[in-house]
Amino acid sequence: MIMFVAMSMIPAGDLCGKLLTSSGAATPGFVAWSRFAIGTLLVAPFVPRRAYPLLLDRRLWLRAALLSGGIVSIQMALRTEPLANVFAAFFVGPIVSYVLSVFLLREPATLARSLLMALGFCGVLLVVRPGFGGSSNLIWAVMAGVFYGGFLTTSRWLSHLGSPLELSLTQLSISALLTLPLGLASLPTPSAEVAALTFGSAGFSMLGNLLLLFAYARAPASRLAPLVYFQLIAAVSLGWLVFDQWPDTLTWIGLAVVIGAGLTSARLRR
Repeated sequence: MIMFVAMSMIPAGDLCGKLLTSSGAATPGFVAWSRFAIGTLLVAPFVPRRAYPLLLDRRLWLRAALLSGGIVSIQMALRTEPLANVFAAFFVGPIVSYVLSVFLLREPATLARSLLMALGFCGVLLVVRPGFGGSSNLIWAVMAGVFYGGFLTTSRWLSHLGSPLELSLTQLSISALLTLPLGLASLPTPSAEVAALTFGSAGFSMLGNLLLLFAYARAPASRLAPLVYFQLIAAVSLGWLVFDQWPDTLTWIGLAVVIGAGLTSARLRR
């Protein structure tokens, strides 16, 4: 149940960001920066002082830069594209992480999982359809997935440096600094609606990721991994409820392929 709530809150945060950017009330750069800045303020009181020297580690700056690129890119995609399509294209991230982990971290690879990763990539192509009637703006979602795949790989590489909460502080605060120029360059006109959506974007994302850490601390990763794909179901549902956007046939097929390949890969890993 914790995972289902977490996987619903993360798309809800991106929904708030989409409402801001698609209406022209704020830019993707501001949404990304405000999410990191507010997240830092929410987490900082609960992090011990021993975490702050980690901010001097250049490897953690690389990790935060990848996360920053991913969040800015996904907000660029959400400005014009349906929520479900963006999340489906974004799920190229686990595929990128798998490839990078095999080549850079020397993690074991099997033929079955490699073929499933390739199948999942074909599912992403069915959603994006580059050069075959798909939207060129979905390339931003693919870029977000590539950045996120790199972020996942560096997170595994650097997981020994601190606790999840300590590493959360470093990624949020460093990312807030990296995206500060984008945020300050395009401050929105203040209003109650902008404030509510800005805090909703940051709050839903922050709580979703904290619940994710809470769940992974209490159950094996192999058991929880399949539930990550509930994000796609939540994204389709929210897109339909708020924007009356329903995926077309090829997108449905692509979603099914991505989810099927991901669930089967998680089962093999388990």
